[in-house]
Amino acid sequence: MSLKIGGQIEKVDGRELSYSEFAEKYLAQNQPVLLTGLMDDWTASKHWVSSNAQPNLLFFSTHFGKSKVQVADCDTKEFTDQKRIEMSVSEFINHWLQGSKENLDVNGKSVLYLKDWHFVKEYPEYQAYITPRFFTDDWLNIYLDNYRMHVDPDTDQVNNDICCSDYRFVYMGAKGSWTPLHADVFRSYSWSANVCGKKKWLFLPPQQVNLLFDRNMKNTVYDIFDDISETKFPGFKKAIWLECTQDQNEIIFVPSGWYHQVHNLEDTISINHNWFNGYNLSWVWDLLLRDYKEAKEYIEDIKDICDDFEGLCQRNLAANTGMNFNDFFIFISRLSLANVVELYYLRGESNSESSIWHCSAIVKHFVLNLASIRKVALKMKSEGVQGNLGIINLWETLCDPKFRKLCTDLGRIYSVVHEEENWSCTVKKVLMADFQKYGSQVRSPEDLVTFIDHAVSELSNNCNEQNTLLSVLDEIQPHQQK
Repeated sequence: MSLKIGGQIEKVDGRELSYSEFAEKYLAQNQPVLLTGLMDDWTASKHWVSSNAQPNLLFFSTHFGKSKVQVADCDTKEFTDQKRIEMSVSEFINHWLQGSKENLDVNGKSVLYLKDWHFVKEYPEYQAYITPRFFTDDWLNIYLDNYRMHVDPDTDQVNNDICCSDYRFVYMGAKGSWTPLHADVFRSYSWSANVCGKKKWLFLPPQQVNLLFDRNMKNTVYDIFDDISETKFPGFKKAIWLECTQDQNEIIFVPSGWYHQVHNLEDTISINHNWFNGYNLSWVWDLLLRDYKEAKEYIEDIKDICDDFEGLCQRNLAANTGMNFNDFFIFISRLSLANVVELYYLRGESNSESSIWHCSAIVKHFVLNLASIRKVALKMKSEGVQGNLGIINLWETLCDPKFRKLCTDLGRIYSVVHEEENWSCTVKKVLMADFQKYGSQVRSPEDLVTFIDHAVSELSNNCNEQNTLLSVLDEIQPHQQK
């Protein structure tokens, strides 16, 4: 089936782009872009690529061959995705090399695609790459470096279980491997860097997503190049796509909610991250709420005979998406506290009597983060999400070593974003007596809004009336993503 192509993804030299320009034009506007010039110093670009610009498969077999990975059978559909197989990296590479010799895809045999390899977690000492500055504002992965997103008290969860530990991946696939049409997990942002090879991307913006669904709005198109039934998918032919060919050493930014299908035009290795932050936090909550409503509707017929129907809905939500309302609330509560800690630290380091400390770019960024979390908490409240979602004891959290590390990681990423050197946040220095006046617990979205308002008000006390953090908060909020 022929597609309507409406244009190409913009290509930009990343070396000539500032972070503020990237944030304003692509993050805040939720627009894709292809970036060049950001991978020159990567170890992966040297070790993982042979002199003929092909994947250095022998290097992977030698150094990482025993790793167990998930591999997609590109020719077999299972439910709404490709069938997954577990094998070692060495076994996968042997299959790849055999396929290259025998041309398996032409003979009708399976083309395999290694996906979602948690390489960073498995090999933390091997620094294959440095995350480009544009993508370091990553709440999801720094949180998962310190906490689990979902803790199930009824199951035995191993603390170092790699399979659910982060969203930093390596992908490897021969020519002809591909990924079906999808939008990314949690409606997160993603970036994908081609270490070698070439990919073709087809994108559909969020405004047209309804065209991909069937008449019941339950299922989406699997492969946009299939002969799509107009009866089942009546709107599909109206979709107008953007396309992009991504070459070696190019990085594509995929915004929230953009459906995309990807084909490897050559043997390819890529590095991929999913992440979210203050710019797209609302997308994450909106998807979680939608998935909750669908899960609830699906089991509505057993509501009258279920002792804890809401609990069952939340357990199903976590099983299907990786988190539930409680997990999300705990996540944004910890992140809001960490941002407040950073602001207190910055005020103490600059001068508690100064009326200009809050005007720096990094301070405004922390305030933007709090404004984004506050906005989502208000949305949760307006949707009727109330009650005890999970208790965040502020003082206990501040004394938790995992939280201290989260604060340090948060400070580090913003020092990279705003090119601040020698960043160090010692949380013990900023254990705020102000919290004792406020109270010790956050239990609900309403509590979280009150906490953020209290913290920003306290931080503004030493600023003059015209330059308070509250005014910065008011100034930033209209520019946030709708």
